[in-house]
Amino acid sequence: MKPGSLTCFAALVASSIVLAPASLRAAELSASKPTSEVTPKLAQAVSDTFTLPSVEVTTTQKSTDTAKDSTPKLAQTAPVTIAQQVPDVTPVVPANPQLTDSSGQVTSVSQLSDVRPTDWAFQALQSLVERYGCIAGYPDRTYRGNRALTRFEFAAGLNACLDRVSELIAASTADLVKKEDLATLQRLQQEFATELATIRGRVDALESRTTTLERQQFSTTTKLQGEVIVGAISVLGGDNAVTSTEAERNPTLSYRVRLNLNTSFTGRDLLTTRLQANNVVPLGETTQDATSPTGIRGLGVLGTNMGRVEFDGDSGSAVGLALLRYRFPLTDSTDVYLAGTGNGFVDLDASSQLNPYFDGGAVSLFALRNPIYNYSFGAGVGIRQRIGTAAEINLGYLTPTANNPANRNGLFNGQYGALAQLILNLSPTSRIGFTYINAYAPFGADLQPDDPFNLSATGSNLANSNFGSPVSINAYGISGTFQISPKFAIGGWVGYANHNYIGQGRGDVWNWAVTLAFPDLFKRGNLGGLFVGQEPKLSRSDLGFRDRDTSLHLEAFYRYRINDNIAITPGVIWITNPDYNTANRDAVIGVIRTVFAF
Repeated sequence: MKPGSLTCFAALVASSIVLAPASLRAAELSASKPTSEVTPKLAQAVSDTFTLPSVEVTTTQKSTDTAKDSTPKLAQTAPVTIAQQVPDVTPVVPANPQLTDSSGQVTSVSQLSDVRPTDWAFQALQSLVERYGCIAGYPDRTYRGNRALTRFEFAAGLNACLDRVSELIAASTADLVKKEDLATLQRLQQEFATELATIRGRVDALESRTTTLERQQFSTTTKLQGEVIVGAISVLGGDNAVTSTEAERNPTLSYRVRLNLNTSFTGRDLLTTRLQANNVVPLGETTQDATSPTGIRGLGVLGTNMGRVEFDGDSGSAVGLALLRYRFPLTDSTDVYLAGTGNGFVDLDASSQLNPYFDGGAVSLFALRNPIYNYSFGAGVGIRQRIGTAAEINLGYLTPTANNPANRNGLFNGQYGALAQLILNLSPTSRIGFTYINAYAPFGADLQPDDPFNLSATGSNLANSNFGSPVSINAYGISGTFQISPKFAIGGWVGYANHNYIGQGRGDVWNWAVTLAFPDLFKRGNLGGLFVGQEPKLSRSDLGFRDRDTSLHLEAFYRYRINDNIAITPGVIWITNPDYNTANRDAVIGVIRTVFAF
């Protein structure tokens, strides 16, 4: 080897380093390929010709992403001596996938724009690039030979070239490696043994930490999806439907948290386990009251289910299992749903496709979907049969008493709801559905005084009454959405339910709605909505009770998407003649809903 070759080669080995900011960790400057144990084979190759001491070094790069806080800062190290011996030239650039472009290692020294054939380093760089392939250029294809480097940077670059030479030896291409270069690398190993050992120790620690993380992580088939809703709600005006006195107007701030664990065992199935906690007190609801001729009484600030917000519910911030469902394909066109608990027909994918913009966009419970879907919930089974792209059939059976073996409970002897539905796909964005639901609610004497009682969870108190007896229900609905243009859709529904108050008579309950949706309003991803409808109304009954006046549900909302994970939706709900009573002043509710999805 010519005089000074060790110096030149050392500088050129260090040229496999990208000179990053001082805060960059040394372990992040390793080669683009994972490091391996290089010394044994390299030492053996050298010992065939030279008798030199060997320093065994093992440096394994496990993950640059986990290298934080586990490697020394470059700013704390002293400049390498070899850079002082060649003051005008400092090593070039490392192979680091985080700092170089997609082209990776350079294949010709001419690709480095600031290295000319007249430069002293041209030939040596050409050897490293074309013979060993152990350096890569900066993203702008420059050499930047006038910058200093630290001993740790040099050691990382040295390790990159050690790896490359070791690969050539392992690939039975050792004839490509010059013996002089092997000897030089051996001597450099000795001189930089301390730095190489330090890198090795840091990477070993990273290996241990990574192994722990891999051992403790979730199953690779399970994904966590979360949603946090923070809602500001206030009654801005109106009367309590029961007392006909002014409703309380205290603004509230409350939340709902849902954590979904979505697990797939085959890649085509899905097990959903939902944990939920909330403290959103409903503005109104109904409950059992044996002293009332209707069998119920209204509760809450509004005294009726009319005007409830879509995310209400109060568990006292206690975490509970809110949903358990398993979906799997029986055939390419048939999906089966096994419902464990907490499911409604919406969770069997029976309704959301019929009102896609408001189901998840509206701020009121009534505006989400036709309320006939609310007639039952719990455990059961569902089937979704697609008929090409033209139509689909939905079947479902749910009961909230599936786990109770007592009389008038269980799978088939207690409260239940059965659904049959046909959906016609008029176009990829327009569809109409025809729905039938048969339900049974064995309430009356089965309810305790404070048990909640909501046949449809929306509508007037009379529409949700049982009149002190079990109720059987036959409900019919037509729902649909028609996409007029990419930024405008019109939809709505009509629902009719015949209530049989067993032993007392029958009653007819009607509801309807018209929806106007404005996707991407003012900005892509945003949604504007206008809604008008009539909440469930007992229009006739054999018992002498009925809702005599007219009431409308008016709503406007605008969902503003800040980014893919945060959206804010201000909305206003206006209920004329609450509980279908002209003696009650209109109720106006303001809502600001903020959703965090992750």
